[in-house]
Amino acid sequence: MKQLIVTADDFGASLAINEAVERAHGDGILTSASLMVSEAFVEDAVERARRHSTLGVGLHLALTNARPMLAPALVPGLVDADGRFDTQLVRAGVRYFAIPSVRAQLRAEIRAQFEAFAATGLPLDHVDAHNHMHVHPTLFRMICDVGSEFGMRAMRVPFEPSYRSAVGIGNAILIGPWAALMRERLERRGITRNEAIFGLNDTAHLNEARMLAILDRIPEGVNELYGHPRTLAGDAGTGDAACNARAEELDALCSSRVRDALVRNAIRLVTFSQVVQGAVVGELAQT
Repeated sequence: MKQLIVTADDFGASLAINEAVERAHGDGILTSASLMVSEAFVEDAVERARRHSTLGVGLHLALTNARPMLAPALVPGLVDADGRFDTQLVRAGVRYFAIPSVRAQLRAEIRAQFEAFAATGLPLDHVDAHNHMHVHPTLFRMICDVGSEFGMRAMRVPFEPSYRSAVGIGNAILIGPWAALMRERLERRGITRNEAIFGLNDTAHLNEARMLAILDRIPEGVNELYGHPRTLAGDAGTGDAACNARAEELDALCSSRVRDALVRNAIRLVTFSQVVQGAVVGELAQT
């Protein structure tokens, strides 16, 4: 069976994103959204999620290029003078690995974000991270440890099996072995994960044509297609190239041609929670 989770990242970061999530779920193929609990429009996002019980909402842990849940004074090793996380991913990753005091602050911040999500009252559908930072071995271990206390049952593994470009080949060589190890470690912990992800190599360019091409090559098993849709009306940035690209992504998620491609390719839309429940049913059926 081909199963596909369709996720919008950065839920709660802006009104434009929140509007797009609600529209793409109500009128399109979006099944899930990943919530940034420390961002400015999180309350609006939670209100929208409560109106749509079929939307699978997960925690989008923000540990780079965002603001912390804890007061900056409590995580001085994680933030800059403006109280925000580092935007340089490699530099942040080295610090997270090498400095014990930074790792202690990191664990506290991860816990604070899980606590903030729990406080919304929304079921925790899945966990992933902004900029895919949960592939960092230190963060991955911390998230698994802390997440187990908050009922984490599913995590995204951000590996796209693509050899269409130099980026895809590099991703396969550099990330492929670690992604396989992530899947193995998650399985040992009883945590559900996707087999493959799509949209990674099409970030900021996920229009209808590219989405149709992806759907035509979805393999058997549990897959995830993720992106960053937004409306043009919701932000002051209307009109620039980035906004227009994200709006095209929203249009693609609501496209009738995309829906037809799901039927043509016998793809079943699901959430992580539904995959978890299916796995449990399957296990019970075998006993």
